Formats: sequence, C-alpha cells, structure tokens
Amino acid sequence: MLITPVQLFDEPLEIDETIAPGTLEYGPDTRQVSPLPVKGQADLLIEHRSEERGVLSQVNDIRLRASYQGEFEVLCARCVDPVPQFLSGEFDLIFRPVEADSEFGEHSITPDETEIGYYEESGLLLEDVVREQVLLSLPPRTLCKPDCKGLCPRCGQNQNLATCSCGQIPSDPRWNALAGLADKIEVKH
Repeated sequence: MLITPVQLFDEPLEIDETIAPGTLEYGPDTRQVSPLPVKGQADLLIEHRSEERGVLSQVNDIRLRASYQGEFEVLCARCVDPVPQFLSGEFDLIFRPVEADSEFGEHSITPDETEIGYYEESGLLLEDVVREQVLLSLPPRTLCKPDCKGLCPRCGQNQNLATCSCGQIPSDPRWNALAGLADKIEVKH
C-alpha cells in the first residue's frame, strides 16, 4: 500500500490491511506463517520552513500510527529448527520527503531528527515500514529450548535428536598444544 501526501490533505487515511504470508521477505531465518493484519492511521503533518531571502517552504511529513500481529517462524540459533513466534507491536513514526533534508555537505542533526524516517517522491510503502518494525521486534537470539544442544560441528547432526560418533574421533593433532589450557587459566571473580 502506497501512502502519499496527496491522499492525506483532506483527512487522515485509515489503514486496515492484511499482509499475506510470503509477501514480505524478512531474511533467511524468519518466515511469516499467518496473515499479518495491520490497523492504524496515516496523517499529514505540514511543517513550514523559512528559507533564504524570506521565502517560506512547506514540508509534508507523514505520521504513521499502526499496530500489527501475526505468527512467524524463526530458526533456532543453535540447531536451526523452526521456532514458532507470535509477534505483535505498535508504532508511531514520522516520515519526511527525502529531498526536504538533502543539503550538500556535512551538517549536524538534532536528537529529534534521529527519530525521523524518509520517503521517496513516489510516497511511503506501508509494507516497508511493517517489515522493519517486525524485524526490530524479533528477539536478538531465538532458541528452540534453553538447553538446545545444537548441531555437531563436524557432521552437522542435530544433537537434540541423536548423538553422533564424532566425539569418539580423535581431534586434529594441531590443537594438542592448547589441551589443558583451560585448567591453567586462573579465573578471577
């Protein structure tokens, strides 16, 4: 859904969209498995700026407030099995046309300006905003269970399902110099 300032001049735009699974790409380890309803509102915020020689200009910011919720699968960080995740969230964001702040050279920004996103001349894509918000709401690391044993680094066997015989294979002799090093290191608390 493309949101443009022209749509918002007379009244706010009510958003009631459902993003189907497979529509958005979240990355190789995250998959949407249920419809993702997005409900909210987009408003136009007009910012008046004075430019050189006393000429006033107008910047059309878009304020997007919405909520979402849906079922996802995230791969376990140790064994790469899919882990069901229910994600929901709310956001209240402001987007400015990219050309409004496109000054040449370096310039400092205020803390408030760090909270502003930008949209291209064609408008703001709701799907791009939702994708970003879903990715930000994911936990930094997902495990299928707290004591997940992961994959064997040699053969790739999922250690939660079966034990491989790789532990009985002699290790590479080049690592023998490090054998017992952990016992020699004094741990300070």
